[in-house]
Amino acid sequence: MKIAIAGGTGVVGTPTAEAVSRAGHEAVILTRSRGVDLVTGAGLDAALEGVDAVIDTANITTLSADAATEFFTTATGNLVGAAERAGVRHVVLLSIVGIDRIPVDYYAGKVAQEKVMEASPVPWTIQRATQFHEFAAQMFARAKAGPLHLAPRARTQPVAAAEVGERLVALAASEPQGRANDFAGPREEALDAMIKTYAKAIGYRGWVPSISLPTAQMKGMRAGLALPDPEADHGHQTFAEWVATQHR
Repeated sequence: MKIAIAGGTGVVGTPTAEAVSRAGHEAVILTRSRGVDLVTGAGLDAALEGVDAVIDTANITTLSADAATEFFTTATGNLVGAAERAGVRHVVLLSIVGIDRIPVDYYAGKVAQEKVMEASPVPWTIQRATQFHEFAAQMFARAKAGPLHLAPRARTQPVAAAEVGERLVALAASEPQGRANDFAGPREEALDAMIKTYAKAIGYRGWVPSISLPTAQMKGMRAGLALPDPEADHGHQTFAEWVATQHR
């Protein structure tokens, strides 16, 4: 099969592309560095020639609901349109567990993106996953107050990005499912503890205080609204196993 990956050089896009190759398929990377712009649509039609399935892992770094909604609806709309013109048989969208329970900020954009996918003329599958183990590293870098790295409190059940990639490829190679079961890591973790563990693993010795951020998204996560449904499927790698692979 020929499988295209939108955002194929990102945190989950990279292991997804690797999983495509391991499964014996041909990977087509859809990124601006490869001449494809999802927002303008430039290069999409040519890139999808002969493609059997598309996996959408494209992302934007923003906390703005408006910016996220504009990006996701435009990019995914262009991707679906080009997939229809190219005769692609299946489009798989990576989404996030709990976004309909916390439809604010960045998550509002993901909710809007799912609606675009649900209206797709190309048969589709939406795979919601929990936060990746890498979320701890991202929050360590982003949640700062002056010289301090903060550790926001939240409940999460992190999953390995590599396992999500394998799951997306298996779905792409199968028949469209509509909404797949949630996909989560093997156990719940406290986000602030994850961040502190990550900081220690990379050799940071400063103070990393726990904090309850007042944003609606983080309030929802503290309330457990981003945890998987009871019927969710689960990956195997724990956060502790992932963090042990990080450079000291």
